[in-house]
Amino acid sequence: MAGSWFVMGVDLGSTTAKAVVVDQDGGLSGAEVVQMGAVSPAAVARAIDGALRAAGVPGGDIRRTVSTGYGRKLVPGADRSFTEITCHARGAAALYPGVRLVIDIGGQDSKAIIVDDDGLVERFAMNDRCASGTGRFFDVLARALEVDIGEVGELALTGSDALEVSSMCATFAETEVISLLAQGRAKADIAASVHRAVAARTLGLVAQVGKVSPVVMTGGVAKNVAALHYVSRALDRPVELLDQPQIAGAYGAGLLARDEYLGSSEAAAHRDTISETHWAATTSAATPHCLECDGTFEHASRTGPIALELRRSNR
Repeated sequence: MAGSWFVMGVDLGSTTAKAVVVDQDGGLSGAEVVQMGAVSPAAVARAIDGALRAAGVPGGDIRRTVSTGYGRKLVPGADRSFTEITCHARGAAALYPGVRLVIDIGGQDSKAIIVDDDGLVERFAMNDRCASGTGRFFDVLARALEVDIGEVGELALTGSDALEVSSMCATFAETEVISLLAQGRAKADIAASVHRAVAARTLGLVAQVGKVSPVVMTGGVAKNVAALHYVSRALDRPVELLDQPQIAGAYGAGLLARDEYLGSSEAAAHRDTISETHWAATTSAATPHCLECDGTFEHASRTGPIALELRRSNR
Protein backbone atom coordinates (compact mmCIF):
# COMPACT_ATOMS: atom_id res chain seq x y z
CA MET A 1 0.00 0.00 0.00
CA ALA A 2 2.97 2.26 -0.58
CA GLY A 3 1.83 5.74 -1.53
CA SER A 4 -1.76 5.05 -0.39
CA TRP A 5 -3.51 7.10 2.24
CA PHE A 6 -6.64 6.64 4.30
CA VAL A 7 -9.20 8.59 6.29
CA MET A 8 -11.74 7.56 8.92
CA GLY A 9 -15.41 8.21 9.66
CA VAL A 10 -16.86 7.56 13.13
CA ASP A 11 -20.58 7.54 13.92
CA LEU A 12 -21.24 7.50 17.66
CA GLY A 13 -24.96 6.92 18.05
CA SER A 14 -27.14 6.40 21.10
CA THR A 15 -26.94 2.59 20.98
CA THR A 16 -24.06 1.73 18.63
CA ALA A 17 -20.62 2.99 17.67
CA LYS A 18 -19.62 2.64 14.02
CA ALA A 19 -16.25 3.31 12.39
CA VAL A 20 -15.06 2.96 8.81
CA VAL A 21 -11.75 3.34 7.01
CA VAL A 22 -11.97 4.96 3.58
CA ASP A 23 -9.17 4.84 1.01
CA GLN A 24 -7.90 7.70 -1.15
CA ASP A 25 -10.36 6.80 -3.93
CA GLY A 26 -13.38 6.83 -1.59
CA GLY A 27 -13.60 3.07 -1.33
CA LEU A 28 -14.65 1.33 1.88
CA SER A 29 -11.60 -0.49 3.23
CA GLY A 30 -12.90 -1.66 6.60
CA ALA A 31 -15.80 -1.19 9.01
CA GLU A 32 -16.83 -2.14 12.53
CA VAL A 33 -20.12 -1.83 14.44
CA VAL A 34 -20.13 -2.10 18.25
CA GLN A 35 -23.34 -2.40 20.29
CA MET A 36 -23.44 -0.42 23.54
CA GLY A 37 -25.90 0.38 26.29
CA ALA A 38 -25.14 4.11 26.28
CA VAL A 39 -22.72 6.57 24.69
CA SER A 40 -19.41 4.94 25.53
CA PRO A 41 -15.79 6.00 24.89
CA ALA A 42 -14.78 2.35 25.22
CA ALA A 43 -17.21 1.34 22.47
CA VAL A 44 -15.80 4.07 20.20
CA ALA A 45 -12.28 2.78 20.81
CA ARG A 46 -13.36 -0.79 19.96
CA ALA A 47 -15.10 0.36 16.78
CA ILE A 48 -12.05 2.34 15.65
CA ASP A 49 -9.67 -0.53 16.42
CA GLY A 50 -11.95 -3.01 14.65
CA ALA A 51 -12.22 -0.87 11.51
CA LEU A 52 -8.43 -0.46 11.39
CA ARG A 53 -7.94 -4.23 11.75
CA ALA A 54 -10.53 -4.96 9.06
CA ALA A 55 -8.75 -2.55 6.69
CA GLY A 56 -5.28 -3.76 7.64
CA VAL A 57 -4.25 -0.17 8.23
CA PRO A 58 -2.25 1.15 11.22
CA GLY A 59 -3.74 4.12 13.03
CA GLY A 60 -0.80 6.29 12.07
CA ASP A 61 -1.78 6.04 8.40
CA ILE A 62 -5.12 7.81 8.96
CA ARG A 63 -4.78 11.32 7.54
CA ARG A 64 -8.06 12.76 8.79
CA THR A 65 -11.03 11.72 10.93
CA VAL A 66 -14.58 13.10 10.83
CA SER A 67 -17.14 12.24 13.51
CA THR A 68 -20.92 12.24 13.42
CA GLY A 69 -23.86 10.94 15.42
CA TYR A 70 -25.46 11.58 18.77
CA GLY A 71 -22.08 11.68 20.52
CA ARG A 72 -19.98 13.15 17.72
CA LYS A 73 -18.38 15.74 20.00
CA LEU A 74 -17.07 12.92 22.22
CA VAL A 75 -15.03 11.06 19.58
CA PRO A 76 -11.33 11.33 20.50
CA GLY A 77 -8.96 12.47 17.78
CA ALA A 78 -11.67 13.71 15.41
CA ASP A 79 -10.53 16.62 13.25
CA ARG A 80 -14.07 17.79 12.56
CA SER A 81 -17.68 16.75 13.11
CA PHE A 82 -20.74 16.84 10.86
CA THR A 83 -24.41 16.21 11.67
CA GLU A 84 -25.96 12.80 11.03
CA ILE A 85 -28.19 14.45 8.43
CA THR A 86 -25.27 15.42 6.23
CA CYS A 87 -23.39 12.16 6.79
CA HIS A 88 -26.32 9.80 6.18
CA ALA A 89 -27.16 11.67 2.98
CA ARG A 90 -23.59 11.43 1.74
CA GLY A 91 -23.12 7.81 2.76
CA ALA A 92 -26.43 6.64 1.31
CA ALA A 93 -25.74 8.46 -1.96
CA ALA A 94 -22.40 6.65 -2.24
CA LEU A 95 -23.84 3.24 -1.31
CA TYR A 96 -26.86 3.66 -3.62
CA PRO A 97 -26.05 6.12 -6.44
CA GLY A 98 -29.07 8.08 -7.61
CA VAL A 99 -30.96 7.90 -4.30
CA ARG A 100 -33.29 10.83 -3.68
CA LEU A 101 -34.93 10.04 -0.34
CA VAL A 102 -33.05 8.71 2.69
CA ILE A 103 -35.04 7.47 5.68
CA ASP A 104 -32.83 7.08 8.75
CA ILE A 105 -34.39 5.40 11.76
CA GLY A 106 -31.90 5.46 14.60
CA GLY A 107 -31.99 4.57 18.26
CA GLN A 108 -33.30 7.95 19.47
CA ASP A 109 -34.61 9.79 16.42
CA SER A 110 -35.78 9.38 12.85
CA LYS A 111 -35.18 11.52 9.78
CA ALA A 112 -36.38 11.90 6.20
CA ILE A 113 -33.76 13.51 3.97
CA ILE A 114 -34.03 14.67 0.37
CA VAL A 115 -30.70 14.30 -1.42
CA ASP A 116 -29.60 16.20 -4.53
CA ASP A 117 -27.51 14.99 -7.47
CA ASP A 118 -24.28 15.60 -5.54
CA GLY A 119 -25.32 13.65 -2.45
CA LEU A 120 -25.90 16.87 -0.50
CA VAL A 121 -28.89 17.57 1.73
CA GLU A 122 -31.63 19.52 -0.04
CA ARG A 123 -34.21 19.42 2.77
CA PHE A 124 -35.00 17.26 5.76
CA ALA A 125 -37.53 16.56 8.48
CA MET A 126 -36.81 14.84 11.75
CA ASN A 127 -38.41 13.54 14.90
CA ASP A 128 -36.18 13.64 17.96
CA ARG A 129 -38.82 14.79 20.44
CA CYS A 130 -40.02 11.36 21.49
CA ALA A 131 -39.07 7.72 20.95
CA SER A 132 -42.04 6.94 18.73
CA GLY A 133 -40.97 5.42 15.44
CA THR A 134 -37.34 4.90 16.52
CA GLY A 135 -35.14 1.95 17.34
CA ARG A 136 -35.98 2.37 21.02
CA PHE A 137 -39.65 1.80 20.18
CA PHE A 138 -38.76 -1.65 18.79
CA ASP A 139 -36.61 -2.38 21.85
CA VAL A 140 -39.67 -1.69 24.02
CA LEU A 141 -41.77 -3.99 21.82
CA ALA A 142 -39.25 -6.83 22.01
CA ARG A 143 -39.02 -6.53 25.79
CA ALA A 144 -42.79 -6.55 26.23
CA LEU A 145 -43.21 -9.54 23.90
CA GLU A 146 -40.25 -11.31 25.51
CA VAL A 147 -38.56 -12.02 22.19
CA ASP A 148 -35.09 -11.19 20.92
CA ILE A 149 -34.86 -7.85 19.10
CA GLY A 150 -33.49 -9.69 16.06
CA GLU A 151 -36.65 -11.83 15.88
CA VAL A 152 -39.23 -9.05 16.08
CA GLY A 153 -39.29 -8.35 12.33
CA GLU A 154 -39.78 -11.96 11.27
CA LEU A 155 -42.47 -12.36 13.89
CA ALA A 156 -44.33 -9.27 12.63
CA LEU A 157 -44.39 -10.60 9.07
CA THR A 158 -46.43 -13.60 10.24
CA GLY A 159 -49.06 -11.41 11.92
CA SER A 160 -52.39 -10.19 10.57
CA ASP A 161 -53.66 -6.65 9.94
CA ALA A 162 -56.61 -7.09 12.28
CA LEU A 163 -55.13 -5.35 15.32
CA GLU A 164 -54.31 -1.68 15.89
CA VAL A 165 -52.28 -0.08 18.67
CA SER A 166 -53.47 3.34 19.78
CA SER A 167 -50.32 4.60 21.48
CA MET A 168 -47.19 5.86 19.75
CA CYS A 169 -45.42 6.67 23.03
CA ALA A 170 -42.73 4.12 23.92
CA THR A 171 -43.83 4.13 27.56
CA PHE A 172 -47.55 3.90 26.89
CA ALA A 173 -47.04 1.33 24.12
CA GLU A 174 -45.34 -1.11 26.49
CA THR A 175 -48.34 -0.92 28.80
CA GLU A 176 -50.70 -1.43 25.87
CA VAL A 177 -48.75 -4.41 24.54
CA ILE A 178 -48.83 -6.08 27.97
CA SER A 179 -52.58 -5.44 28.13
CA LEU A 180 -53.12 -6.97 24.69
CA LEU A 181 -51.11 -10.04 25.69
CA ALA A 182 -53.29 -10.38 28.79
CA GLN A 183 -56.34 -10.37 26.47
CA GLY A 184 -54.88 -13.34 24.62
CA ARG A 185 -53.84 -11.46 21.49
CA ALA A 186 -51.19 -13.18 19.39
CA LYS A 187 -47.66 -11.88 19.68
CA ALA A 188 -47.33 -11.83 15.88
CA ASP A 189 -50.44 -9.65 15.48
CA ILE A 190 -49.18 -7.22 18.13
CA ALA A 191 -45.76 -7.02 16.46
CA ALA A 192 -47.36 -6.41 13.07
CA SER A 193 -49.59 -3.65 14.46
CA VAL A 194 -46.61 -1.82 16.02
CA HIS A 195 -44.64 -2.04 12.77
CA ARG A 196 -47.61 -0.62 10.84
CA ALA A 197 -47.88 2.23 13.34
CA VAL A 198 -44.17 3.03 12.95
CA ALA A 199 -44.56 2.95 9.17
CA ALA A 200 -47.46 5.40 9.40
CA ARG A 201 -45.31 7.63 11.60
CA THR A 202 -42.53 7.46 9.02
CA LEU A 203 -44.97 8.34 6.24
CA GLY A 204 -45.94 11.46 8.19
CA LEU A 205 -42.27 12.41 8.40
CA VAL A 206 -41.75 11.87 4.67
CA ALA A 207 -44.79 14.05 3.96
CA GLN A 208 -42.82 16.96 5.44
CA VAL A 209 -40.20 16.77 2.68
CA GLY A 210 -41.99 15.10 -0.25
CA LYS A 211 -42.33 11.54 -1.48
CA VAL A 212 -39.70 10.89 -4.16
CA SER A 213 -37.76 7.89 -5.45
CA PRO A 214 -35.45 6.01 -5.25
CA VAL A 215 -35.75 5.50 -1.48
CA VAL A 216 -33.26 3.85 0.86
CA MET A 217 -33.38 3.25 4.60
CA THR A 218 -30.34 3.64 6.82
CA GLY A 219 -29.71 2.91 10.47
CA GLY A 220 -30.07 -0.26 12.50
CA VAL A 221 -33.86 -0.48 12.01
CA ALA A 222 -33.24 -0.98 8.28
CA LYS A 223 -32.09 -4.51 9.17
CA ASN A 224 -35.60 -5.24 10.44
CA VAL A 225 -37.36 -6.95 7.52
CA ALA A 226 -40.84 -6.01 8.73
CA ALA A 227 -39.90 -2.35 9.18
CA LEU A 228 -38.66 -2.28 5.60
CA HIS A 229 -41.80 -4.07 4.37
CA TYR A 230 -44.32 -1.86 6.16
CA VAL A 231 -42.53 1.42 5.37
CA SER A 232 -42.45 0.40 1.71
CA ARG A 233 -46.17 -0.40 1.86
CA ALA A 234 -46.98 2.91 3.57
CA LEU A 235 -45.02 4.88 0.97
CA ASP A 236 -46.52 2.78 -1.86
CA ARG A 237 -43.10 2.37 -3.45
CA PRO A 238 -40.07 0.14 -2.95
CA VAL A 239 -37.56 0.97 -0.23
CA GLU A 240 -34.12 -0.28 -1.23
CA LEU A 241 -32.03 -2.22 1.28
CA LEU A 242 -28.37 -1.28 1.54
CA ASP A 243 -25.80 -4.02 2.14
CA GLN A 244 -24.66 -2.36 5.36
CA PRO A 245 -27.33 0.18 6.39
CA GLN A 246 -25.85 0.74 9.86
CA ILE A 247 -22.58 2.17 8.53
CA ALA A 248 -24.10 4.70 6.10
CA GLY A 249 -23.50 7.60 8.50
CA ALA A 250 -19.93 6.54 9.30
CA TYR A 251 -19.18 6.02 5.62
CA GLY A 252 -20.56 9.47 4.83
CA ALA A 253 -18.32 10.88 7.55
CA GLY A 254 -15.36 9.08 6.01
CA LEU A 255 -16.11 10.49 2.57
CA LEU A 256 -16.35 13.96 4.09
CA ALA A 257 -12.99 13.36 5.78
CA ARG A 258 -11.58 12.54 2.35
CA ASP A 259 -13.12 15.73 0.94
CA GLU A 260 -11.63 17.69 3.83
CA TYR A 261 -8.19 16.24 3.19
CA LEU A 262 -8.48 17.10 -0.51
CA GLY A 263 -9.84 20.58 0.30
CA SER A 264 -13.21 20.05 -1.38
CA SER A 265 -15.74 19.95 1.46
CA GLU A 266 -16.91 23.56 1.44
CA ALA A 267 -20.37 22.97 -0.04
CA ALA A 268 -21.20 20.17 2.40
CA ALA A 269 -19.81 22.15 5.34
CA HIS A 270 -21.94 25.18 4.43
CA ARG A 271 -25.17 23.19 4.36
CA ASP A 272 -24.22 21.28 7.49
CA THR A 273 -23.77 24.53 9.40
CA ILE A 274 -27.26 25.65 8.38
CA SER A 275 -28.90 22.36 9.37
CA GLU A 276 -27.03 22.14 12.69
CA THR A 277 -28.04 25.70 13.60
CA HIS A 278 -31.66 24.96 12.79
CA TRP A 279 -31.53 21.67 14.65
CA ALA A 280 -30.16 23.28 17.80
CA ALA A 281 -32.74 26.05 17.69
CA THR A 282 -35.69 23.68 17.35
CA THR A 283 -34.72 20.85 19.68
CA SER A 284 -33.72 22.75 22.80
CA ALA A 285 -37.19 22.20 24.29
CA ALA A 286 -37.47 18.53 23.32
CA THR A 287 -38.22 16.99 26.71
CA PRO A 288 -41.25 19.16 27.70
CA HIS A 289 -43.13 17.85 24.67
CA CYS A 290 -43.67 14.61 26.62
CA LEU A 291 -45.75 16.62 29.09
CA GLU A 292 -47.91 17.99 26.29
CA CYS A 293 -48.43 14.67 24.48
CA ASP A 294 -51.17 12.15 25.29
CA GLY A 295 -49.26 9.34 23.57
CA THR A 296 -51.67 8.92 20.66
CA PHE A 297 -50.53 8.70 17.06
CA GLU A 298 -52.44 11.86 16.11
CA HIS A 299 -50.83 13.97 18.82
CA ALA A 300 -47.33 12.64 18.15
CA SER A 301 -47.72 13.42 14.45
CA ARG A 302 -48.64 17.02 15.20
CA THR A 303 -45.85 17.72 17.67
CA GLY A 304 -42.99 15.58 16.38
CA PRO A 305 -41.40 16.45 13.04
CA ILE A 306 -39.49 19.58 12.16
CA ALA A 307 -38.60 20.37 8.56
CA LEU A 308 -35.96 22.47 6.88
CA GLU A 309 -35.12 23.24 3.27
CA LEU A 310 -31.50 23.99 2.42
CA ARG A 311 -31.17 26.17 -0.62
CA ARG A 312 -28.20 25.77 -2.92
CA SER A 313 -25.43 28.23 -2.21
CA ASN A 314 -22.91 29.71 -4.61
CA ARG A 315 -20.20 28.85 -2.10
